[in-house]
Amino acid sequence: MSKRRVSGSQQVAAAAAGISVSSPHRIDRGRIQPKAAKPRGRRRPDPLAEVWEPFLVPLLERHPALTPTTLLEHLQEQKPDQDWSLLKRTLQRRVQHWKALHGPAPEVMFPLAYQPGEIGFCDFTKVKRVEITLRGEPFPHLLFHYRLAWSGWAYGQVIHGGESFVALSEGLQNALAACGGVPKELRTDRLSAASRNRDGSYAIDITPRYQGLCNHYGLSPSRNNRGVAHENGIIEAPHGHVKRRLEQKLLLRVKRHPELVLRRHENWPTLWGCSAGLLTP
Repeated sequence: MSKRRVSGSQQVAAAAAGISVSSPHRIDRGRIQPKAAKPRGRRRPDPLAEVWEPFLVPLLERHPALTPTTLLEHLQEQKPDQDWSLLKRTLQRRVQHWKALHGPAPEVMFPLAYQPGEIGFCDFTKVKRVEITLRGEPFPHLLFHYRLAWSGWAYGQVIHGGESFVALSEGLQNALAACGGVPKELRTDRLSAASRNRDGSYAIDITPRYQGLCNHYGLSPSRNNRGVAHENGIIEAPHGHVKRRLEQKLLLRVKRHPELVLRRHENWPTLWGCSAGLLTP
């Protein structure tokens, strides 16, 4: 109201208040809240009435993992005299509603909010869709990936070999040096280089060398629960982004250097003759 008194324009006042133009008109008429819409009833006969209860529901009760596409294909095979393709969206909504009421309970996940400097994640990942060779010989390597939860700042490094403590220590110290700071907590998955992964006390499971490394940098070590990979989603999801960017850069290198041969095997690209220097940060 104060904005409208100053500007004299309903449109300017609505824009300044961050509301739509129709909202001030509704308020002027004395309706503070928008009128609730009445639930809409069915406007046409149920096109799935003859197959839903007697045919599809028993299938979903036996196998709740069945998808609408699978059920649609099954209908087309069992009842080819009707054109079921036009009912795909109707079937999707019906299956979604049934699973919400009668399907298995979904896993409950709570969003996490991190503060600046609170926690960093590190992990190893393997580039599976691209093969690097040196002089025709495969170059076995991993990527060490470090990422800060709040800012998303990330560091990557090529590791020659496996997930050893030396590789973890080298990658971590280089990441912290490049970042110029140390978070309060360092989260990993159940790396054998950091923990023994046995039943018992968490403090006993942490290897002395990894505990000493964290003490040196003032880090509090933590890890995700066994078999619960989404707890490390802050770094697991960006793995795919990093590797896709790497694959794109390698494809461009093939175009710039015709002597490199691009082969395809089982629909995955394979690059031959690329040097390991391509993978440096």
